[in-house]
Amino acid sequence: MTIDLIPDDIRKKYEVREWKHACAVLKADFPTEWADIAEVLRGFRLRRKDVLAKGGGLSVVSRSFNDAFKSRGWEEKSFETKLVVDDREMLSPTHKVDCVKNGVALEIEWNNKDPFFDRDLNNFRVLFDLRAISVGVIITKSEELWEVFKGYGNDVLDKFGRSTTWMGKLLPRIEGGGGGGCPILVFGITKSCILGD
Repeated sequence: MTIDLIPDDIRKKYEVREWKHACAVLKADFPTEWADIAEVLRGFRLRRKDVLAKGGGLSVVSRSFNDAFKSRGWEEKSFETKLVVDDREMLSPTHKVDCVKNGVALEIEWNNKDPFFDRDLNNFRVLFDLRAISVGVIITKSEELWEVFKGYGNDVLDKFGRSTTWMGKLLPRIEGGGGGGCPILVFGITKSCILGD
């Protein structure tokens, strides 16, 4: 595996996993996107007030990641795909991807229901097979944040329940082949990202 290509400071702040040599593909073929990802991850800080913020709409955490990537030229994108068999054409649109730049697709899964991982991985698989992307990246919560959230009270635990997007829900899906042949890189936000209020 080529996970050692990720700078030490990022590996100290995030739980990092890769499949199918995603780091090598990113570093060699997508150096600008690789640099963008590193810069955004380095700049991210998790604040208690952001965890405690009321739900509804896009969370403060997701917005901060989206804005940071957008400022570097990434965009939300829906791919229009279709299947053609003989003369019969069937539309097969994909779900929107949070952030896309060149051949790299990136999803931020801060606090969605865990089936969103299935959607993301299926999207990566289909788009990779169609040669629309070369790598998929997911940013989510590391399991170690559960202990931190416990200290914030039951309301927070209810909001970030075990049926939401956590690394522990994502890893078995990837290891079970959910992303197909697509190289995938995953970052789990750990307590090392927390900025004291």
